[in-house]
Amino acid sequence: MKSMTGYGHGECQKTDYQIVVDIKSVNHRFLDAQVRLPREYNHIELELKNKLKDQLSRGRVECFITLTKEAASSQELSINWAVLDALVKEVAEAEFHRYQDQPFSAEKFLEGAVMHPSIVEVKEKKEATDEIEIDLIKTFNEALDALYVSRQTEGTGLHSFFEEYINLLKEELNRVLLKTNELKQEHYDKLKQKMEELMTETLVDESRLLSEVAILVDKGDVTEELDRLSVHLQSMEQLIEKESPIGKEMDFLIQEMNREVNTIGSKSTNLDVKSSVIQLKTLIEKIREQVQNIE
Repeated sequence: MKSMTGYGHGECQKTDYQIVVDIKSVNHRFLDAQVRLPREYNHIELELKNKLKDQLSRGRVECFITLTKEAASSQELSINWAVLDALVKEVAEAEFHRYQDQPFSAEKFLEGAVMHPSIVEVKEKKEATDEIEIDLIKTFNEALDALYVSRQTEGTGLHSFFEEYINLLKEELNRVLLKTNELKQEHYDKLKQKMEELMTETLVDESRLLSEVAILVDKGDVTEELDRLSVHLQSMEQLIEKESPIGKEMDFLIQEMNREVNTIGSKSTNLDVKSSVIQLKTLIEKIREQVQNIE
């Protein structure tokens, strides 16, 4: 069992650069992964998201990747000499022909134009970029492994919680089961009283009598609900031992258990059973709150 809540950190320190990766996750119905990369490495975003999908099935996951580097060691200057030569030639000719009667300085024009990115470009060295990308992916994997361990540790705590609350539910259910004979007697007495009332009437409509009996039997008998609730608890005990994601199945079981408990509460008038129903609903709600954190 794994939680959807966790945190992972990875760090790579080199002479020329530093990479820091932080990944955090919280509960979510599906897997919603966001990866924030330095712009020049956006091309590996899909690869990193696929790594997240391989490890995680649910949760809102945010990954922050920070790259700090020494500019002088990882960058190089690139001059487009062909464009610069053509520009110098054109501007020189313009100074003596096109603008000979106007205040125009080829030298000043070139001083402003020479740093245009189409002429002079500062870019990352290819070998430095490749090395950083390799280290970035490696550091991301370290942070992802740490996140996985974090979610697993959190899941171990949740497992203990569910074991405790399932036992509490079983204890409360047993209290209701011990009341079964008393409930049956109450049900029988009500049924007998109703039949006697009908029999005292001048004319007895047999179909009406059978209908009333059937309604009372259905309204008072909670045996099926108790049996189904017991089965759901057994299913939950088995489910929390699985290694695979169980959050959605647990959520479904909680809904079914709530339905059975509500039905028991509506059918029974016994005060002890009513009290147990309130306690059962409280315990189920506590479990439901924690189920939202399970992957």
